[in-house]
Amino acid sequence: MFERFQEFFQNLTTDHPKSGITPGDPRIAVAALCIQVMEADGKVENSEKKKLRKLLKEKYGLDGRQLDALIAAGQEAESEAVDYFRFTSDLKRHLDNDQRLELIGVLWDIVYADGERSEMEDHAIWRIADLLGVSGRERIMKRQEAAARAPGKVVEIDDAD
Repeated sequence: MFERFQEFFQNLTTDHPKSGITPGDPRIAVAALCIQVMEADGKVENSEKKKLRKLLKEKYGLDGRQLDALIAAGQEAESEAVDYFRFTSDLKRHLDNDQRLELIGVLWDIVYADGERSEMEDHAIWRIADLLGVSGRERIMKRQEAAARAPGKVVEIDDAD
């Protein structure tokens, strides 16, 4: 599983060297979507921030300053966005179906970093998955995998999924 995450993130960096974060870099769209999911429930926990930093650092091989630049660019892009489409349309051009599915898994990992899944986080990922062309069945499968990986007890919401 780790190898698939690593391959997913490395494929995003093929055309974008580690040395700089430039406009149009798909890593910014990934960071922005992660931030949007983190903020979906109205509270951003330290555990979610740490998970985001860890995932981006490991997957992109960025050091502290480069990682900070990517997160700052993601925050800026996220604050300017009115919806998810800006990021998902860009990522649809850069990612194949398997990579889109892996991104949904990454988003679920961030959701479960604080041990809770809220209705708003669930809705955010549902919308993102829909825009990326990830099926409901695949989205739920990735949610279940992330819940199984999550440390400690996970608080789930009741839903029809």
